[in-house]
Amino acid sequence: MTVHFIGAGPGAPDLLTLRGRDRIAGSPVCLYAGSLIPAAMLDHCPPGARIVNTATLSLDAIITEIVAAHDAGHDVARLHSGDLSIWSAMGEQLRRLRSLGIPFTITPGVPAFAAAAAALEVELTLPELVQSVVLTRTPGRASAMPPAETLTAFAATGATLAIHLSVHNLAKVVADVTPHYGSGCPVAIVWRASWPDQQIARATLATIAEVIADKPDRTALILVGQALGARDFAESSLYAAGYDRRFRPQSADSKFAGQNV
Repeated sequence: MTVHFIGAGPGAPDLLTLRGRDRIAGSPVCLYAGSLIPAAMLDHCPPGARIVNTATLSLDAIITEIVAAHDAGHDVARLHSGDLSIWSAMGEQLRRLRSLGIPFTITPGVPAFAAAAAALEVELTLPELVQSVVLTRTPGRASAMPPAETLTAFAATGATLAIHLSVHNLAKVVADVTPHYGSGCPVAIVWRASWPDQQIARATLATIAEVIADKPDRTALILVGQALGARDFAESSLYAAGYDRRFRPQSADSKFAGQNV
């Protein structure tokens, strides 16, 4: 018996990985975060599967379900939205499973920030402009932020900021990052990226509050940075005609000559 933690992606059913689909299909028990996982994902469950929405369950109750499946010899598909490596609450479940000696696997999923960038039709890292993306959030009731992890500290880097779980706290986000990016810096907010009811708002740090005045206050990602609106940026050397590289040596004397066979 194995618990298969599966990143179910940002929402669109066809953004589930093939491995995730197969793990669901092979598990007689499926535990899923009902508020964030589309019902279509459950179509992959085998006939007669026990399907449990964990939205109303405590951690203890979730582990009780897993232990019952373990005792019955049934694999469990544990579905979380997006990718499991960030803000999934997987870590505390793994700690419990390790202590109980219950085996598990982890299948990554498409993260929300990637789906949001695709919806915006942007690359978040552009040559000579920005080469880093910071995934962060503002403090919330469920999780405080470590003292050193502040928006002002991250904004000082000039990186593209992908600010999760914070649209309700937009005023503070704008106040913290504007001194570093400037009021004219592009900002975009994507609600429910890849879902049928996805919404997008584009503005600047100076105007975003007015633009989203009548928008939802949850399930959104805030993106801030010059990459969102850049048009005049350098091209990568990787594809430059004269760039010497392993798969395109520029001369017989190149250190890469003969290595791409």
